Amino acid sequence: MNLSAPKQITFIVAVVIAVIGLLAALIQIPVLTGLSFWLVVIGFIVLAASVLVSEL
Repeated sequence: MNLSAPKQITFIVAVVIAVIGLLAALIQIPVLTGLSFWLVVIGFIVLAASVLVSEL
């Protein structure tokens, strides 16, 4: 299995999703507060997929 560094845009998207999830956990945002855990998980999955697949 060859791992590669993610492209910059993919990294930024993953970090933005994770930060939104963290902010939703700390601040009451009506739509996102209930999904905060899953937003962080999705951000991690996007980042992990970009490391495993070289085209992302």
